[in-house]
Amino acid sequence: MAIAPGQLWIDNSWQPAASGESFDTPDPATGGVLTTLARARAADVDRAVAGARRAQPAWAALDPNEKQRILWRIGELILQALPELAALEASDAGKPVTNARTIDVPRTADTFFYFAGWATKLHGETIPLRGPFLTYTVREPLGVVGAITPWNFPLLLAARKIAPALAAGNAVVIKPPEEASLSTLALGPIFAAAGLPAGLVQILTGLGPEAGAALVDHPDVAKISFTGGTDTGRLIMANASRTLKKLSLELGGKSPNIIFADADVEKAATLAVSAAFYNQGELCTCGSRLLVERSIHDKVVEIVVRGAERMKALPPLDPACAIGPLISAEHHARVAGYIQRGLDEGATLVTGGLGEGPGYYVRPTVFTGVRPEMAIAAEEIFGPVLSVIPFDTLDEAAAIADATEFGLAAGVWTQDITKAHTLAARLKAGTVWINTYNRFDAAAPYGGMKQSGFGRENGAKVLDEYTQTKTIWVNLG
Repeated sequence: MAIAPGQLWIDNSWQPAASGESFDTPDPATGGVLTTLARARAADVDRAVAGARRAQPAWAALDPNEKQRILWRIGELILQALPELAALEASDAGKPVTNARTIDVPRTADTFFYFAGWATKLHGETIPLRGPFLTYTVREPLGVVGAITPWNFPLLLAARKIAPALAAGNAVVIKPPEEASLSTLALGPIFAAAGLPAGLVQILTGLGPEAGAALVDHPDVAKISFTGGTDTGRLIMANASRTLKKLSLELGGKSPNIIFADADVEKAATLAVSAAFYNQGELCTCGSRLLVERSIHDKVVEIVVRGAERMKALPPLDPACAIGPLISAEHHARVAGYIQRGLDEGATLVTGGLGEGPGYYVRPTVFTGVRPEMAIAAEEIFGPVLSVIPFDTLDEAAAIADATEFGLAAGVWTQDITKAHTLAARLKAGTVWINTYNRFDAAAPYGGMKQSGFGRENGAKVLDEYTQTKTIWVNLG
């Protein structure tokens, strides 16, 4: 798959940054340099937004069936490029290549397939009112959408923003993460090959405080869709207020995974391992707090530890890799710091700890003796660190679960249907999984509460984020 080193994707072609500057992106598996990326700045954002503005009106006016055909073709071409895209994603983001092949790339294609269907189904409504009026609504695109994505799932999260925006008739300028931009860049030629007109998706690699900030500040960008850390989300919200942009923010999480004694304990504990350690724990919905009813605490810990110790930390392109390296040296140091804080605050390290280099490895780490107020239980670590916390009653479990600033997701394991629905209703979380965990589908809306952000991705709900409603009154009298 041809990606031009150190180039931006603007108007369906590879172009250098206006300044000619570039920066290195790291190889998580070795600690070395993986490749060089173009360093977009405000001038490049201006150029990309101008091209997107030129392209968007014709796209909005295009026959919806033709939009559908192009979006579906994008999904087909993504599947055809599956081996190359999976290798890029694994190398760049440090994730196991098997996961990239079976989850990241296929679900990226599924996202385009799903939203291809919506291109022909967006419509308004007729409203019966007093008087001789025909009153109806139409749903119109916003114009140019700015998308800013994180490094843990760069390909899939790019699709979650681009596909619905295009289905609704918008153009997109996307800034992928500086740590892992390659798979997003690889979408550029796929879009062109599928027949997407030039300018509709512009891909700008660069640094957040430069290219990302310029995108947020740009007066011709109607909306920012951001996935990333809560602190950055607050900064974007403040800066976007100057131009009154529409925003959707999918931010951090500290998700509780709650196992009751009446659950299928073996299944719940086994899946708690993947809930906590999938994608190296670099997942906003990571089940990093395992709340366990006290009578089954020791049994659950035994199963979890056994599962964690089976996970092989290997180079991400090794098919046997179950847990890859963390994204960068800085993030590795951050996670290592939390492990030390857990020890300093009196938690018991049952298994795990730092892995061996080269590369930024941390073994699946399990702490017991954790109190809810400890840093490892209250703050987002974004690494393979699991805190096990006992509870005695449903009320206590609910209180512990909600005792963080976050509200992205939660899991509940029980055979009691009343208990399951009662707790699901009480939890302040955008998604609650019952007797499963980390299930996603392009048709199911996803997003947070509290400091985990607002707005939704996926499903019909996300189309509200990319359209605006116009009301039209016709006097028939």
